Amino acid sequence: MNTPAPEPPDAARDLDAGLLSTVRAGTPAEALLGDAAWLRAMLDAEVALARSQARLGVIPQASADAIASVANKGRFDLVSLAVRAREAANPVVALVGDLTRAVAAEDPAAAEHVHFGSTSQDILDSAAMLVTARALDLVLKDLTRVGRALAALAAAHRDTPMAARTLTQHAVPTTFGLKAAGWMHAVGEAEDRLRSSRARLPVQLGGAAGTMAAYQEVAALNGAPGDALSALSLSAEFARELGLADPVLPWHTARIPVAGLGGDLALLAGSLGKFGLDVQNMVRTEVGEAAEPFVDGRGSSSAMPQKRNPVLSALLVSAGLQMPGYVSVLHQAMLAEDERPAGAWHAEWQPLREALRLAGGAAHTAAELAEGLTAAPGRMAENLTLTRGQVVAERLAVHLAAGMGKAEAKKHITRVAAEAMAGGGSFAEAAAADAVIGRHLSPEALAKLLDPTRYAGSAGELVDRALGHHRARTGECA
Repeated sequence: MNTPAPEPPDAARDLDAGLLSTVRAGTPAEALLGDAAWLRAMLDAEVALARSQARLGVIPQASADAIASVANKGRFDLVSLAVRAREAANPVVALVGDLTRAVAAEDPAAAEHVHFGSTSQDILDSAAMLVTARALDLVLKDLTRVGRALAALAAAHRDTPMAARTLTQHAVPTTFGLKAAGWMHAVGEAEDRLRSSRARLPVQLGGAAGTMAAYQEVAALNGAPGDALSALSLSAEFARELGLADPVLPWHTARIPVAGLGGDLALLAGSLGKFGLDVQNMVRTEVGEAAEPFVDGRGSSSAMPQKRNPVLSALLVSAGLQMPGYVSVLHQAMLAEDERPAGAWHAEWQPLREALRLAGGAAHTAAELAEGLTAAPGRMAENLTLTRGQVVAERLAVHLAAGMGKAEAKKHITRVAAEAMAGGGSFAEAAAADAVIGRHLSPEALAKLLDPTRYAGSAGELVDRALGHHRARTGECA
């Protein structure tokens, strides 16, 4: 018979500490994305609305001050709000009721101006954009660290040779600098997209059905002067108050701001996940070309005392794998019917939060990994010899093509490589002993061609190019 688990204490039952979300648990972004942060953002949106209306003469300044005073005290029961949110399918209705009662207790006249002319989606969408802005500001700071650290690795190892791998096999030589430059450039591209997305995050102020009618009506009924009679003035003021963009139109059912952000978050998680995956492969015991930063106790196994697992890279891969699932919901929610959807809007909130949590956790993790990653050039050089010369077979085929023709040269080099493997000898020895190759290449020329450190192509120039682009986009000096 199964024994039922004991009921946890109320505080533990209501707490989401990230026990099963190790990517974001304990990272700086976490504090900006919990329930308390979303509640704070909804209150900030209500306060910004009141202040904007007061500045335009729609409500008295005293009302805005009273609303701000009560909201800033933050005396609201999160758990109760969450439960009561089920009655309206969103938390704003219950919050407005609590805020109105709290303001009425201090200033009955001001209570009439809480949520004045507004609708739930305006407040929650604006709060979502505010939470997003605050989280992205932190993410972007971490990405600056990532880019700077990867640029340093690329510069330091511009000419450090290593084996490139394609389809899991050694391919041709490359440099660790070019690999690091690839990580740097991809993360930089994702960062630029996210920075642009951050600048475009819009407020929402459409009213009940996107016409802004109630905002305009309450302004007229309360004797607002001049331009304040237009709700467009309120939207611009509201955007300035929250530090967000003023949209061309309300976007209740035009969800590009959320779906587009989701796409940018997916690109970021994928770029950081690629970095993590490459590091995972490099730190394999039999590869040993890099090591994650050492922290006592990190990466330990519950069973094997000798293990030092690549924890940071695992977190990046985890984030990259999870992100598309959340983003797919944000993209599907673009199918929002009429002027206000029933269900599509509601489906966005949790996936958006989880996507931001993953982005915040991954960016912070990547900064630590990039800043502490240790390369092992000696091991890279050893691994470059594992195929016993075959890593430069392509180069040899190119040189033989001038005298033998491209197809015949490739076929012959393939045969030499196969014979070397079958006989247990090195490709270099087999090539040196091959009469056909000897007719076209002198021993001295062959020896140079078989040196893998001399076949990195334009790797160094590509690193320089990537670093120049990085400096241009960030303004950082060499």
